[in-house]
Amino acid sequence: MKILVTGGTVFVSKYIAEFFANKGNDVYVLNRNTKPQLPNVKLIQCNRKEICGQLKGLHFDTIIDVTTYTAEDINTLLDSLESFDNYVMISSSAVYPETLALPFKESDTCGKNKFWGDYGTNKINAENALIKRVPTAFILRPPYLYGEYNNIYREAFVFDCAERDLPFYLPKDGSMPLQFFHVEDLCRFIEALLLIQPAQKIFNVGNAPVTIKEWVTDCYYAVGKTPSFINISGEIE
Repeated sequence: MKILVTGGTVFVSKYIAEFFANKGNDVYVLNRNTKPQLPNVKLIQCNRKEICGQLKGLHFDTIIDVTTYTAEDINTLLDSLESFDNYVMISSSAVYPETLALPFKESDTCGKNKFWGDYGTNKINAENALIKRVPTAFILRPPYLYGEYNNIYREAFVFDCAERDLPFYLPKDGSMPLQFFHVEDLCRFIEALLLIQPAQKIFNVGNAPVTIKEWVTDCYYAVGKTPSFINISGEIE
């Protein structure tokens, strides 16, 4: 396939570009070229907010849009694309209100999440803009993503605490649920979508929820440690 991946230099978009390039696909990445590029992809250098004809004359079998955060991002890219067959948008579970129970269902109503704020509502607007213009597009709503190239100090923080034999501060009793998904599994899911072409277009993807306490305990166990916990009371902000 000839695939366009938006981004391609940081965490999720980088992993996706590498994954599909390693499978023998002809992968193009669209970014500003401010970070090192993967060796087996083709760079389209531009700011996605100002593409300026860089995609003219190009047809793609698949667009994998990882770096869209607003409706404007969707419309700018679609206005610049000449032709494509499949469109996959990586959205977020932040489109669901925090009052809903995990795991979220695709039938749950989207709405503002007090923890994610504008990030979540902007993703909702981006999804709606895409659905309006490309009804056949696939939209994936992953929870916390983890894996190789992760540039967010999240799992690494827990492992650092474990390796230094530090106690871990838990919000309240640590029963707050979290949901994770490995970035390779995200790629494998995209592969399945493109092969099967299901009628359903929006998917929540993620592993079974775990509590914060369970997650931290597992991370400590992975480095041969047992955590000691300090519970912090008060509202989680």
